[in-house]
Amino acid sequence: MNVPEISVGVLSGKEISFSFFGRYLDIKGLMEFKGNWIARFSGEKIILSNGERNLEVNDGFLLLPETPGNSSFLIHNVMIGVNFHWQREENQMFSGNLKIIMEHDLLTAVNILPVEDYLISVISSEMSPTSSEEFLKAHAVISRSWLLAQMEKSDSVEKSGVKYKTATISEDEITRWYDREDHQNYDVCADDHCQRYQGVTKASTPAVQKAIQVTSGQVLTFHGSICDTRYYKCCGGVTELFENVWEPVKHPYLTKVIDYQRHPEGFNLNLKDEESVTKWIKGNPDAFCNSADENILQKVLNDFDLETNDFFRWKVSYTREELSDILRTRSGIDFGMVNELIPLERGESGRIIRLRIEGTKKTMTIGKELEIRKSLSRTHLYSSCFIVEKTGSNNNCQFTLYGAGWGHGVGLCQIGAAVMGSMGYSYDQILRHYFSEAKLEKMY
Repeated sequence: MNVPEISVGVLSGKEISFSFFGRYLDIKGLMEFKGNWIARFSGEKIILSNGERNLEVNDGFLLLPETPGNSSFLIHNVMIGVNFHWQREENQMFSGNLKIIMEHDLLTAVNILPVEDYLISVISSEMSPTSSEEFLKAHAVISRSWLLAQMEKSDSVEKSGVKYKTATISEDEITRWYDREDHQNYDVCADDHCQRYQGVTKASTPAVQKAIQVTSGQVLTFHGSICDTRYYKCCGGVTELFENVWEPVKHPYLTKVIDYQRHPEGFNLNLKDEESVTKWIKGNPDAFCNSADENILQKVLNDFDLETNDFFRWKVSYTREELSDILRTRSGIDFGMVNELIPLERGESGRIIRLRIEGTKKTMTIGKELEIRKSLSRTHLYSSCFIVEKTGSNNNCQFTLYGAGWGHGVGLCQIGAAVMGSMGYSYDQILRHYFSEAKLEKMY
Protein backbone atom coordinates (compact mmCIF):
# COMPACT_ATOMS: atom_id res chain seq x y z
CA MET A 1 0.00 0.00 0.00
CA ASN A 2 1.43 3.39 -1.04
CA VAL A 3 1.08 6.48 1.13
CA PRO A 4 -2.44 7.77 0.35
CA GLU A 5 -3.34 11.39 -0.38
CA ILE A 6 -5.90 13.33 1.61
CA SER A 7 -8.08 16.34 0.78
CA VAL A 8 -8.64 18.84 3.61
CA GLY A 9 -11.27 21.59 3.59
CA VAL A 10 -9.48 24.60 5.09
CA LEU A 11 -11.74 27.65 4.70
CA SER A 12 -15.15 28.56 3.23
CA GLY A 13 -16.47 32.00 2.32
CA LYS A 14 -17.82 34.26 -0.41
CA GLU A 15 -14.24 35.17 -1.16
CA ILE A 16 -10.88 33.69 -0.19
CA SER A 17 -7.53 35.46 -0.39
CA PHE A 18 -4.22 33.62 -0.70
CA SER A 19 -0.58 34.23 -1.57
CA PHE A 20 1.73 31.93 -3.54
CA PHE A 21 5.39 31.45 -2.65
CA GLY A 22 6.86 29.83 -5.74
CA ARG A 23 5.13 29.18 -9.05
CA TYR A 24 1.82 27.33 -9.15
CA LEU A 25 0.24 26.03 -12.36
CA ASP A 26 -3.22 24.86 -13.34
CA ILE A 27 -3.53 21.13 -14.03
CA LYS A 28 -2.93 21.63 -17.77
CA GLY A 29 0.15 23.76 -17.12
CA LEU A 30 -1.29 26.66 -19.14
CA MET A 31 -1.84 29.27 -16.40
CA GLU A 32 0.76 30.50 -13.92
CA PHE A 33 0.03 31.87 -10.45
CA LYS A 34 2.43 33.87 -8.29
CA GLY A 35 1.96 36.51 -5.60
CA ASN A 36 -1.40 37.56 -4.14
CA TRP A 37 -4.77 36.39 -5.45
CA ILE A 38 -8.43 36.54 -4.42
CA ALA A 39 -11.07 33.97 -5.39
CA ARG A 40 -14.68 35.21 -5.54
CA PHE A 41 -17.96 33.42 -6.01
CA SER A 42 -19.83 34.73 -9.07
CA GLY A 43 -22.94 32.89 -10.18
CA GLU A 44 -21.88 29.48 -11.44
CA LYS A 45 -18.25 30.50 -11.86
CA ILE A 46 -15.19 31.26 -9.77
CA ILE A 47 -13.39 34.54 -10.46
CA LEU A 48 -9.66 34.66 -9.68
CA SER A 49 -8.08 38.11 -9.48
CA ASN A 50 -4.63 39.49 -8.64
CA GLY A 51 -5.48 43.15 -9.27
CA GLU A 52 -4.21 42.96 -12.84
CA ARG A 53 -5.82 39.81 -14.22
CA ASN A 54 -9.36 38.46 -13.80
CA LEU A 55 -9.78 34.80 -14.68
CA GLU A 56 -13.07 32.93 -14.89
CA VAL A 57 -12.65 29.27 -13.93
CA ASN A 58 -14.91 26.30 -13.30
CA ASP A 59 -15.74 24.56 -10.04
CA GLY A 60 -12.98 22.28 -8.81
CA PHE A 61 -10.13 24.42 -10.10
CA LEU A 62 -6.83 22.73 -9.14
CA LEU A 63 -3.43 24.42 -8.74
CA LEU A 64 -0.18 22.46 -8.41
CA PRO A 65 3.29 23.65 -7.33
CA GLU A 66 5.79 23.66 -10.20
CA THR A 67 8.48 22.43 -7.79
CA PRO A 68 6.89 20.39 -4.96
CA GLY A 69 8.81 20.74 -1.71
CA ASN A 70 10.03 24.24 -2.57
CA SER A 71 6.67 25.97 -2.97
CA SER A 72 3.89 26.87 -0.58
CA PHE A 73 0.81 29.07 -0.33
CA LEU A 74 -0.68 31.22 2.42
CA ILE A 75 -4.43 31.34 3.07
CA HIS A 76 -5.50 34.51 4.84
CA ASN A 77 -7.96 34.75 7.75
CA VAL A 78 -8.50 31.07 8.42
CA MET A 79 -10.97 30.63 11.26
CA ILE A 80 -9.89 28.09 13.90
CA GLY A 81 -11.80 26.78 16.91
CA VAL A 82 -15.13 27.52 15.20
CA ASN A 83 -17.87 28.02 17.83
CA PHE A 84 -15.48 27.09 20.65
CA HIS A 85 -14.26 29.47 23.34
CA TRP A 86 -10.85 29.84 21.65
CA GLN A 87 -12.24 30.84 18.21
CA ARG A 88 -9.96 33.21 16.27
CA GLU A 89 -8.51 33.92 12.81
CA GLU A 90 -5.02 33.02 11.61
CA ASN A 91 -3.03 33.30 8.40
CA GLN A 92 -1.80 29.79 7.61
CA MET A 93 0.86 28.40 5.25
CA PHE A 94 0.34 25.15 3.32
CA SER A 95 2.29 22.81 1.07
CA GLY A 96 0.86 20.51 -1.60
CA ASN A 97 -1.96 21.30 -4.03
CA LEU A 98 -4.72 23.90 -3.74
CA LYS A 99 -8.20 23.17 -5.05
CA ILE A 100 -11.02 25.71 -5.10
CA ILE A 101 -14.56 24.35 -5.12
CA MET A 102 -18.10 25.71 -4.81
CA GLU A 103 -20.48 24.34 -2.20
CA HIS A 104 -23.67 25.84 -0.75
CA ASP A 105 -23.15 29.21 -2.50
CA LEU A 106 -19.69 29.53 -0.95
CA LEU A 107 -16.15 28.87 -2.05
CA THR A 108 -14.02 26.35 -0.19
CA ALA A 109 -10.23 26.13 -0.30
CA VAL A 110 -9.11 22.49 -0.22
CA ASN A 111 -5.52 21.38 0.42
CA ILE A 112 -4.48 18.06 -1.16
CA LEU A 113 -1.33 16.39 0.15
CA PRO A 114 0.12 13.02 1.26
CA VAL A 115 -1.23 11.64 4.55
CA GLU A 116 2.17 11.64 6.27
CA ASP A 117 2.73 15.33 5.44
CA TYR A 118 -0.76 16.10 6.76
CA LEU A 119 0.01 14.28 10.01
CA ILE A 120 3.13 16.38 10.67
CA SER A 121 0.84 19.42 10.90
CA VAL A 122 -1.89 17.63 12.86
CA ILE A 123 0.53 16.51 15.56
CA SER A 124 1.84 20.06 15.85
CA SER A 125 -1.65 21.62 15.76
CA GLU A 126 -3.50 19.31 18.15
CA MET A 127 -0.90 19.86 20.85
CA SER A 128 2.40 21.62 21.35
CA PRO A 129 5.22 20.14 19.24
CA THR A 130 7.39 20.27 22.38
CA SER A 131 5.51 17.29 23.87
CA SER A 132 7.39 14.15 24.90
CA GLU A 133 8.57 11.84 22.11
CA GLU A 134 6.48 8.87 23.26
CA PHE A 135 3.31 10.98 23.45
CA LEU A 136 3.96 12.41 19.98
CA LYS A 137 4.44 8.89 18.59
CA ALA A 138 1.23 7.65 20.25
CA HIS A 139 -0.66 10.61 18.80
CA ALA A 140 0.81 10.04 15.35
CA VAL A 141 -0.60 6.49 15.39
CA ILE A 142 -4.10 7.47 16.52
CA SER A 143 -4.34 10.49 14.20
CA ARG A 144 -3.32 8.29 11.26
CA SER A 145 -5.71 5.52 12.34
CA TRP A 146 -8.65 7.87 12.78
CA LEU A 147 -8.07 9.45 9.39
CA LEU A 148 -7.75 6.19 7.44
CA ALA A 149 -10.76 4.74 9.28
CA GLN A 150 -12.86 7.76 8.29
CA MET A 151 -11.78 7.47 4.67
CA GLU A 152 -12.74 3.78 4.68
CA LYS A 153 -16.07 4.60 6.32
CA SER A 154 -16.85 7.29 3.74
CA ASP A 155 -16.22 4.81 0.93
CA SER A 156 -18.46 2.27 2.64
CA VAL A 157 -21.30 4.76 3.18
CA GLU A 158 -21.07 5.99 -0.42
CA LYS A 159 -21.12 2.45 -1.82
CA SER A 160 -24.11 1.49 0.32
CA GLY A 161 -26.25 4.18 -1.29
CA VAL A 162 -27.98 4.74 2.06
CA LYS A 163 -28.08 8.28 3.44
CA TYR A 164 -26.10 8.42 6.67
CA LYS A 165 -28.30 9.51 9.57
CA THR A 166 -26.99 11.51 12.53
CA ALA A 167 -30.21 12.59 14.25
CA THR A 168 -33.54 11.33 15.55
CA ILE A 169 -36.07 14.08 16.18
CA SER A 170 -39.56 13.85 17.64
CA GLU A 171 -41.97 16.29 19.25
CA ASP A 172 -40.43 15.84 22.68
CA GLU A 173 -36.89 14.54 22.08
CA ILE A 174 -33.84 15.35 19.95
CA THR A 175 -30.99 12.86 19.71
CA ARG A 176 -28.15 14.14 17.55
CA TRP A 177 -24.47 13.46 17.15
CA TYR A 178 -21.91 15.39 15.16
CA ASP A 179 -19.44 13.46 13.04
CA ARG A 180 -17.33 14.13 9.96
CA GLU A 181 -19.94 12.76 7.53
CA ASP A 182 -20.93 16.41 7.02
CA HIS A 183 -18.10 16.66 4.47
CA GLN A 184 -19.09 15.45 1.01
CA ASN A 185 -16.48 17.14 -1.17
CA TYR A 186 -13.28 16.44 0.75
CA ASP A 187 -12.05 13.88 3.27
CA VAL A 188 -11.85 16.01 6.42
CA CYS A 189 -11.99 19.63 7.54
CA ALA A 190 -9.07 21.46 9.16
CA ASP A 191 -10.72 22.31 12.48
CA ASP A 192 -11.69 20.59 15.75
CA HIS A 193 -14.74 19.04 14.07
CA CYS A 194 -12.26 16.55 12.53
CA GLN A 195 -8.60 17.04 13.45
CA ARG A 196 -6.81 20.35 13.88
CA TYR A 197 -4.73 20.93 10.76
CA GLN A 198 -2.98 24.27 10.40
CA GLY A 199 -0.64 23.58 7.49
CA VAL A 200 3.13 23.93 7.67
CA THR A 201 2.60 26.91 10.00
CA LYS A 202 2.62 24.44 12.90
CA ALA A 203 5.09 21.84 11.59
CA SER A 204 7.92 23.20 13.65
CA THR A 205 10.13 20.68 15.46
CA PRO A 206 12.43 17.76 14.63
CA ALA A 207 10.63 15.76 17.36
CA VAL A 208 7.39 15.88 15.39
CA GLN A 209 9.14 14.88 12.19
CA LYS A 210 10.77 11.97 14.01
CA ALA A 211 7.48 10.81 15.56
CA ILE A 212 5.86 10.65 12.12
CA GLN A 213 8.85 8.93 10.53
CA VAL A 214 9.31 6.34 13.28
CA THR A 215 5.62 5.38 13.20
CA SER A 216 5.16 5.79 9.43
CA GLY A 217 2.24 3.66 8.25
CA GLN A 218 1.45 2.37 11.75
CA VAL A 219 -2.21 2.13 12.77
CA LEU A 220 -4.32 0.46 15.43
CA THR A 221 -6.54 -2.37 14.18
CA PHE A 222 -9.26 -4.58 15.61
CA HIS A 223 -10.04 -7.89 13.88
CA GLY A 224 -8.27 -6.65 10.76
CA SER A 225 -10.08 -3.30 10.46
CA ILE A 226 -8.48 0.07 11.17
CA CYS A 227 -9.70 1.45 14.50
CA ASP A 228 -11.76 4.63 14.77
CA THR A 229 -9.33 6.10 17.30
CA ARG A 230 -11.00 9.12 18.90
CA TYR A 231 -9.27 11.56 21.24
CA TYR A 232 -9.90 14.78 23.17
CA LYS A 233 -8.20 16.94 25.81
CA CYS A 234 -9.16 15.51 29.24
CA CYS A 235 -11.40 12.61 30.28
CA GLY A 236 -11.83 13.79 33.87
CA GLY A 237 -10.69 10.42 35.23
CA VAL A 238 -12.76 7.86 33.26
CA THR A 239 -13.26 7.46 29.50
CA GLU A 240 -16.59 7.07 27.71
CA LEU A 241 -18.11 4.50 25.32
CA PHE A 242 -18.22 5.33 21.61
CA GLU A 243 -21.93 4.52 21.25
CA ASN A 244 -22.87 6.99 23.99
CA VAL A 245 -21.41 9.90 22.02
CA TRP A 246 -21.80 8.96 18.35
CA GLU A 247 -23.72 6.39 16.34
CA PRO A 248 -25.13 3.36 18.20
CA VAL A 249 -22.28 1.01 17.24
CA LYS A 250 -20.15 -0.81 19.80
CA HIS A 251 -16.37 -0.73 19.37
CA PRO A 252 -14.68 -3.05 21.91
CA TYR A 253 -11.53 -0.91 21.79
CA LEU A 254 -13.46 2.25 22.76
CA THR A 255 -14.71 1.29 26.19
CA LYS A 256 -14.54 2.45 29.81
CA VAL A 257 -10.96 3.04 30.98
CA ILE A 258 -9.94 4.27 34.42
CA ASP A 259 -7.29 6.85 33.66
CA TYR A 260 -4.84 5.77 36.31
CA GLN A 261 -2.61 2.93 37.49
CA ARG A 262 -5.27 1.75 39.94
CA HIS A 263 -8.84 2.33 41.09
CA PRO A 264 -9.01 5.82 42.72
CA GLU A 265 -9.52 5.35 46.45
CA GLY A 266 -12.77 6.46 48.05
CA PHE A 267 -14.91 6.56 44.91
CA ASN A 268 -17.65 4.34 43.50
CA LEU A 269 -17.08 4.35 39.74
CA ASN A 270 -20.66 3.49 38.87
CA LEU A 271 -20.92 7.01 37.47
CA LYS A 272 -24.40 6.42 36.06
CA ASP A 273 -25.58 6.80 39.65
CA GLU A 274 -26.29 10.43 40.68
CA GLU A 275 -24.90 10.09 44.20
CA SER A 276 -21.68 8.48 42.93
CA VAL A 277 -21.17 10.97 40.09
CA THR A 278 -21.78 13.91 42.44
CA LYS A 279 -19.05 12.71 44.79
CA TRP A 280 -16.78 12.03 41.77
CA ILE A 281 -17.22 15.46 40.19
CA LYS A 282 -16.90 17.34 43.48
CA GLY A 283 -13.90 15.23 44.50
CA ASN A 284 -10.27 15.26 43.51
CA PRO A 285 -9.53 11.66 42.41
CA ASP A 286 -6.13 10.43 41.32
CA ALA A 287 -5.89 10.32 37.52
CA PHE A 288 -3.18 10.71 34.90
CA CYS A 289 -5.08 13.74 33.56
CA ASN A 290 -5.44 15.31 37.03
CA SER A 291 -2.28 17.33 36.59
CA ALA A 292 -1.41 20.90 37.42
CA ASP A 293 2.24 20.40 36.42
CA GLU A 294 2.91 23.55 34.39
CA ASN A 295 6.01 22.01 32.86
CA ILE A 296 3.95 19.18 31.35
CA LEU A 297 0.97 21.33 30.38
CA GLN A 298 3.10 23.95 28.66
CA LYS A 299 4.76 21.20 26.65
CA VAL A 300 1.52 19.55 25.57
CA LEU A 301 -0.97 22.43 25.16
CA ASN A 302 -0.83 25.09 22.45
CA ASP A 303 -0.97 28.73 23.48
CA PHE A 304 -4.74 29.09 23.04
CA ASP A 305 -5.40 25.79 24.88
CA LEU A 306 -3.33 27.05 27.81
CA GLU A 307 -6.03 29.70 28.25
CA THR A 308 -8.14 26.85 29.68
CA ASN A 309 -6.68 25.83 33.05
CA ASP A 310 -9.70 24.32 34.84
CA PHE A 311 -10.13 21.34 32.54
CA PHE A 312 -10.13 18.51 35.13
CA ARG A 313 -12.85 20.03 37.32
CA TRP A 314 -14.83 23.15 36.42
CA LYS A 315 -17.87 25.23 37.37
CA VAL A 316 -20.25 27.42 35.37
CA SER A 317 -23.11 29.48 36.83
CA TYR A 318 -26.10 31.05 35.08
CA THR A 319 -29.04 33.10 36.24
CA ARG A 320 -32.39 31.68 35.17
CA GLU A 321 -32.73 34.43 32.57
CA GLU A 322 -29.21 33.84 31.20
CA LEU A 323 -29.73 30.10 30.86
CA SER A 324 -33.12 30.53 29.22
CA ASP A 325 -31.67 32.96 26.68
CA ILE A 326 -28.69 30.68 25.92
CA LEU A 327 -30.97 27.69 25.35
CA ARG A 328 -33.28 29.68 23.07
CA THR A 329 -30.38 31.11 21.06
CA ARG A 330 -28.25 27.99 20.80
CA SER A 331 -30.90 25.28 20.36
CA GLY A 332 -33.43 27.30 18.36
CA ILE A 333 -36.13 26.10 20.77
CA ASP A 334 -38.11 28.48 22.95
CA PHE A 335 -38.41 26.69 26.29
CA GLY A 336 -39.65 29.89 27.93
CA MET A 337 -38.08 30.34 31.34
CA VAL A 338 -36.13 27.27 32.41
CA ASN A 339 -37.46 25.47 35.47
CA GLU A 340 -35.25 22.38 35.66
CA LEU A 341 -32.31 20.58 34.05
CA ILE A 342 -32.67 16.86 34.79
CA PRO A 343 -30.09 14.23 33.74
CA LEU A 344 -32.03 11.18 32.51
CA GLU A 345 -29.15 8.98 31.38
CA ARG A 346 -25.41 9.01 31.95
CA GLY A 347 -22.60 7.09 30.34
CA GLU A 348 -19.74 5.18 31.97
CA SER A 349 -17.71 8.37 32.55
CA GLY A 350 -20.64 10.25 34.09
CA ARG A 351 -21.23 12.21 30.88
CA ILE A 352 -24.90 12.98 30.35
CA ILE A 353 -26.34 11.26 27.28
CA ARG A 354 -29.94 12.43 27.68
CA LEU A 355 -30.90 15.68 29.45
CA ARG A 356 -34.48 16.74 30.16
CA ILE A 357 -35.07 20.50 29.97
CA GLU A 358 -38.27 21.71 31.63
CA GLY A 359 -39.44 25.21 30.75
CA THR A 360 -42.54 27.33 31.16
CA LYS A 361 -43.33 26.99 27.43
CA LYS A 362 -41.83 23.66 26.46
CA THR A 363 -40.28 20.54 27.91
CA MET A 364 -37.91 18.41 25.82
CA THR A 365 -35.16 15.82 26.15
CA ILE A 366 -31.93 16.45 24.24
CA GLY A 367 -28.83 14.34 23.52
CA LYS A 368 -26.18 13.22 22.74
CA GLU A 369 -23.07 14.64 24.38
CA LEU A 370 -22.21 17.48 21.98
CA GLU A 371 -25.85 18.53 21.50
CA ILE A 372 -26.02 19.08 25.26
CA ARG A 373 -22.73 21.02 25.32
CA LYS A 374 -23.77 23.22 22.39
CA SER A 375 -27.18 24.00 23.92
CA LEU A 376 -25.96 25.03 27.37
CA SER A 377 -23.23 27.51 26.50
CA ARG A 378 -22.59 30.53 24.27
CA THR A 379 -19.71 28.47 22.85
CA HIS A 380 -19.37 24.91 24.23
CA LEU A 381 -19.37 23.46 27.69
CA TYR A 382 -16.11 21.70 28.42
CA SER A 383 -18.00 18.39 28.60
CA SER A 384 -21.41 16.89 29.35
CA CYS A 385 -20.07 15.33 32.56
CA PHE A 386 -21.73 17.66 35.05
CA ILE A 387 -24.22 17.87 37.89
CA VAL A 388 -26.75 20.67 38.29
CA GLU A 389 -27.41 22.61 41.49
CA LYS A 390 -30.29 25.07 41.57
CA THR A 391 -30.37 27.77 44.24
CA GLY A 392 -32.78 30.60 44.97
CA SER A 393 -36.40 30.73 43.84
CA ASN A 394 -38.55 31.85 40.93
CA ASN A 395 -36.84 34.32 38.59
CA ASN A 396 -34.05 34.92 41.10
CA CYS A 397 -32.81 31.34 40.99
CA GLN A 398 -29.38 30.34 39.72
CA PHE A 399 -28.21 27.17 37.97
CA THR A 400 -24.66 26.05 38.75
CA LEU A 401 -23.07 23.28 36.69
CA TYR A 402 -20.18 21.44 38.36
CA GLY A 403 -18.30 19.47 35.73
CA ALA A 404 -15.40 17.17 34.91
CA GLY A 405 -13.19 16.84 31.84
CA TRP A 406 -12.70 18.67 28.57
CA GLY A 407 -14.11 16.99 25.49
CA HIS A 408 -16.22 13.96 24.58
CA GLY A 409 -14.18 11.46 26.60
CA VAL A 410 -13.96 8.65 24.01
CA GLY A 411 -10.55 7.06 23.36
CA LEU A 412 -7.26 8.77 24.16
CA CYS A 413 -7.11 11.49 26.81
CA GLN A 414 -4.42 13.87 25.53
CA ILE A 415 -3.43 15.31 28.90
CA GLY A 416 -3.49 11.86 30.51
CA ALA A 417 -1.35 10.44 27.70
CA ALA A 418 1.06 13.37 27.97
CA VAL A 419 1.47 12.72 31.69
CA MET A 420 2.06 9.02 30.96
CA GLY A 421 4.75 9.99 28.46
CA SER A 422 6.45 12.21 31.04
CA MET A 423 6.38 9.30 33.53
CA GLY A 424 8.32 7.04 31.15
CA TYR A 425 5.54 5.02 29.52
CA SER A 426 6.32 4.01 25.92
CA TYR A 427 3.98 4.93 23.08
CA ASP A 428 2.71 1.37 22.70
CA GLN A 429 1.99 1.24 26.45
CA ILE A 430 0.04 4.51 26.16
CA LEU A 431 -1.94 3.07 23.24
CA ARG A 432 -2.69 -0.17 25.10
CA HIS A 433 -3.94 1.84 28.09
CA TYR A 434 -6.57 3.72 26.11
CA PHE A 435 -7.29 1.11 23.38
CA SER A 436 -6.80 -2.17 25.24
CA GLU A 437 -8.40 -4.42 22.60
CA ALA A 438 -6.53 -2.90 19.62
CA LYS A 439 -3.44 -4.17 17.84
CA LEU A 440 -0.56 -2.03 16.48
CA GLU A 441 0.11 -2.82 12.81
CA LYS A 442 2.07 -1.28 9.90
CA MET A 443 -0.17 -0.68 6.87
CA TYR A 444 2.45 0.81 4.53
